[in-house]
Amino acid sequence: MPRPLFPLIAVVLLHGPLASSAFAAEPTKHAFLATGGETFIVDEAGKVVWKYPQSSRDGWVLENGNVLLALSKSKTHPGGAVVEVGRDGKVLFEFKGAQSEVNTVQPLGGGRVLLTEAGDKPRVLEVSREGKVVAEVPLQAQTKDHHLQTRMTRKLANGNYLVPQLLDRVVREYDPKGKVVWEAKTPHMPFTAIRLPNGNTLVGCTLGNLVIEVDKEGKEVWRVTNDDLPNKPINDACGVQRLANGNTVITSHHATAGQVKLLEVTRDKKVVWTYTDDRKPSIHHFQILDAKGKPEKDPLR
Repeated sequence: MPRPLFPLIAVVLLHGPLASSAFAAEPTKHAFLATGGETFIVDEAGKVVWKYPQSSRDGWVLENGNVLLALSKSKTHPGGAVVEVGRDGKVLFEFKGAQSEVNTVQPLGGGRVLLTEAGDKPRVLEVSREGKVVAEVPLQAQTKDHHLQTRMTRKLANGNYLVPQLLDRVVREYDPKGKVVWEAKTPHMPFTAIRLPNGNTLVGCTLGNLVIEVDKEGKEVWRVTNDDLPNKPINDACGVQRLANGNTVITSHHATAGQVKLLEVTRDKKVVWTYTDDRKPSIHHFQILDAKGKPEKDPLR
């Protein structure tokens, strides 16, 4: 009897800007917006197709192609700022922070923009395109270290705000009046907190080099750490995004030239994509884009 034929599975091992699943015939590729020491957009081939000449903390590619950014504090923006810029670099909207830092930005409906201010009076703000503050939510956070108060705050569908608070090691959900309606303690300083469709919350835990998922009671139901991955690639797990396919992308904020700065892992902790470049500046947060450089609808980040 003839021997049965079995399909061959191609094993592809790539290094540098593109890497792949060891069980995929074609490598996974991603375009993305990077915020951090440098602000830029990379296409699926790893080519930089857009740059902005300022350091940034958070950002979004909008449906119209413009880019919304939280800018790092600088001589021109001593309290940080939020700007919307066109691909030609022209500033179309600007709101300057009035305290120590602006570490978050999020586009909202009706043209509003969400941001957080770190300082003696940490707060979430919603501002109009005319620069008017239309909502202000005080935050319960330590004030000794402004830099480690908050990071990637997001407004939820229910109108509340999900706030990772680093030095306090807690993720809190605030209502519009500033009341804490939910919280979850974290094993290390939380940087990103994402409310998932099933009600769970995904959290990137910075120098703990891990990402966790907790349920509605704050109980941990999933985690990925360097102990789960070859070559221990996570180096300061800051920005995180949950993709539509269920995979999780993580940035390593302390990674420098020649080191893995972004990696995508499956639910069962298999690495399917990594990004490495020759830049010394790190990536603080990011937004994964599609093949045409467009954002996902309602990205989980």
